[in-house]
Amino acid sequence: MLDPRLTPARGDIAAKFLEGKVTAERFVEGETFEICEALAPLREAPSPEAMLSTQALKGERVTIYDRNGEGWAWGQLETDGYVGWLPVAALATPIVAPTHKVIALRTFAFPGPSIKLPPTQTLVMGTRLAITREDGSFAITREGWHLPRSHLAGLDSHAPDYVAVAERFVGTPYLWGGKSSLGIDCSGLVQLSLQAAGLDCPRDSDMQQTKLGRVLDAAAAKQLQRGDLIFWIGHVAIVRDAETIVHANAFHMATAIENTRQAIARIKAAGSDVVTIKRL
Repeated sequence: MLDPRLTPARGDIAAKFLEGKVTAERFVEGETFEICEALAPLREAPSPEAMLSTQALKGERVTIYDRNGEGWAWGQLETDGYVGWLPVAALATPIVAPTHKVIALRTFAFPGPSIKLPPTQTLVMGTRLAITREDGSFAITREGWHLPRSHLAGLDSHAPDYVAVAERFVGTPYLWGGKSSLGIDCSGLVQLSLQAAGLDCPRDSDMQQTKLGRVLDAAAAKQLQRGDLIFWIGHVAIVRDAETIVHANAFHMATAIENTRQAIARIKAAGSDVVTIKRL
C-alpha cells in the first residue's frame, strides 16, 4: 500500500508518474518551483488552521500538481518526498541552482555589507542559496543579500558528526512538524542532523524506523553507542553516549539532553515502551 504522505495522489488528481498505479480522475506532470520564503509550512489541508506536517526551507524544490485558487498549492517536496499543501506565496520559479547552504542554526541576511543594517531575512540551518560573489566577510546572494561567510558552506560540505549537530539544537522549542531552530519535533531533529552530515533521511519517525540503520539485538542494545537511534511509537531519540540521549520532546517542550534510563522509564510510565533501537 502506498503511503499517502509520500504519494502525490488524490481521487481527483495524481502525478503522471503514478498512472497505472493509482486511481484518479486525471494525471498531471506537475511543475517545479522553489521555496522563496525563509520557512514555508506544508500542511495536511489548504488552510492555515490545518495541521503542520512539516516545513520547507528556502531554496528547496517542490513539484506542484494542483492549486485551489485560494492561495494554496498541492505538491511534493524534492528533498524527502513529503506531500501536502503549501502557500502559493512561498513558491517561485527557479532561476539558478543553489550553490551554498546555511550551516549556522540561524543567520541574518543583510541588505548591504554591514552588520549594523536592519536584516532583510532570518534564515535557518539547511537553507539553500545561490551565492554570486564574496565581499570581505560577506557572501552575496542572487537577491543581493549579504550573509556572513562563516555561516555558509558549499552544498557538498558535510558535518563530521550528526549527533553534534543535534546537540546544537538543545533549548529549541518543541513544534509539531517543525524543522528549524525556531521550532522542531523529534523526527525533524533527526532529519536535519543527518542531512547536515550528508545522509538522506525520511521525515517522520516511523519512516526513519523502517529506513535507517540496522536493528540491534538485545545484547548490543545494552551497549549503546553515540549515534544510535531509540524508537518508541511516534517518537525517536538520538544516543549521545552510554548514559544520555538528545531529543525534541513535548515533555520538556524543547530539545533536551536527558538520562537514557530515566527517559525510557518516564516514557514507559506515560504508556509507551521502546519499540526498537537502530544503529546507522
